[in-house]
Amino acid sequence: MSVSAAVAARKSVRAFLPDPVDDATLADLAERAARAPSGGNVQPWRIYVVNGPSMARFRDFIAARPGEQAEYDIYPPNLWEPYRTNRFSLGEAMYATIGIARDDKAGRLAQFAKNADFFGAPAALFCFVDRKMGPPQWSDLGMYLQTFMLLAQEAGLDTCPQEFWAVYPQAVAEFVGAPPDEMLFCGMAIGHADWAHPINTLDSARMPLDEWCRFV
Repeated sequence: MSVSAAVAARKSVRAFLPDPVDDATLADLAERAARAPSGGNVQPWRIYVVNGPSMARFRDFIAARPGEQAEYDIYPPNLWEPYRTNRFSLGEAMYATIGIARDDKAGRLAQFAKNADFFGAPAALFCFVDRKMGPPQWSDLGMYLQTFMLLAQEAGLDTCPQEFWAVYPQAVAEFVGAPPDEMLFCGMAIGHADWAHPINTLDSARMPLDEWCRFV
């Protein structure tokens, strides 16, 4: 698979098949993704994988835990244009694929709650970073995660990065055994997409190039 094909194929999958993913494949992807760019070769990512028996334990564990205070703003307060419309439009398009109307609050909450089950994925990872790291190192996390997702595409796996987990920082840290000096950034569901599920027909729109790129 070419890089271009992997970039085009990658999407945030929100319905997975239960087909297992072996630990060796996940370890290989995690190791090769560490070739992602990192300023000064700091390599600030700290990755915890849940799979198989640990995934079953985690699902039981998190089901009994309430949401917590996120340690960072997932989106800036009072999101402004055009970013607000981009986010709003994605939500409307996603719920439309599964027939949930805008005023169906219960339906929307039920779909949102599927984040806590990794949308049925059999495996996942959590990405942490040392609390003393700054924005440049956080950008390294994004490059690591994107590299992982593209390598997963090449390996025939699908993914969904989930900042949803930012509202369970203490619970996730407790389960994976992360030390206090590490901060949870996000999770990522990993597995095989259920392409028969309508939610996976969603293709998120992108703004035209001339709206965000200038040649000077």
